[in-house]
Formats: sequence, structure tokens, C-alpha cells
Amino acid sequence: MQSDSVVNYLDALGARTPAPASGSGAAVTGAIAAALAELAARFSDDGAAAARLVELRARLVALAGDDADAYTAFVHTRSDADRSRTIDVPLAIAEAASEVAVLARTLAEHGNPRVAGDAEAGAELAAAVTRVGARLVEINLGGSADPRLERVRTAVAAAS
Repeated sequence: MQSDSVVNYLDALGARTPAPASGSGAAVTGAIAAALAELAARFSDDGAAAARLVELRARLVALAGDDADAYTAFVHTRSDADRSRTIDVPLAIAEAASEVAVLARTLAEHGNPRVAGDAEAGAELAAAVTRVGARLVEINLGGSADPRLERVRTAVAAAS
């Protein structure tokens, strides 16, 4: 599989530019995790889980672009509002990925055993994305006390 859009995205991710970077890459990875869990949900005839995973996948794809936009804006303006976006977007990535991890883990344990590996892969990837999002929140907060830190820690705990 070699899609031009995937290759172009990876080229952009690896380029010496401020964005896209780790937040965007994590969000795309989270979308992949959601798609794997979605596959498991469909083979498990769990329409509700599949529908929610489609929503989460779309959300994570959108957040990949939002993260790149937020960081690029902050690099140019250094404003408090743009700095706050560099915290809000990774938080949203972590929270969405955490939900993917929980759904995928449930599908791995209770879904169709023929696709348990896909569900497990989705759960592991989503948990990693949650941790990456959490770390970006911590870094971008720069040690300041902020209620978003507790939210992201809750997401990590749920995904683990």
C-alpha cells in the first residue's frame, strides 16, 4: 500500500518544519487505532461501537490538522490564546484516543475472537496516543498548575 496522500503526509511529518509534528502524528495514529477497533466492532456485529469509532476516527483526523494549525499559529504569534490551543488540542487528542482504547479493549475481550488481534492493536495504539497527548499537554503547560492536567491524567488512567 502506497497512497500518495500517506507518503505526502509522512514527508511533511519528517520535514524540518514546525508542523505537522508529534501531536498531528499522534492524532493520525489514533485514527488508525479507531479504524482497527471499528473493524473489530463490525465483525462483532456491534453497530453502536462501530458508529462511535467512526465518530472518533473523524475527530482524530480533524485534530491532526488542528494540532498543526495551533502550533504554527503559536510559533508566529506567541499569544496566550494560541499557547492555550497548543494545550487544548493535545488534550482533545488524548481524550478521544482514551475512548478508542476503552472501546477497543472491550472488543478484544468480548467481541469476535477472530479479530481480537485487530482490537488489541487498536487498544495498544490508542493507549500510546493517549500518553503522547498527555505528555504534550504537560510540556506545553510548562509546569503551571492547570485543570487540564487532571483531565489528561484521567484519560491516561482510563486508557491503561
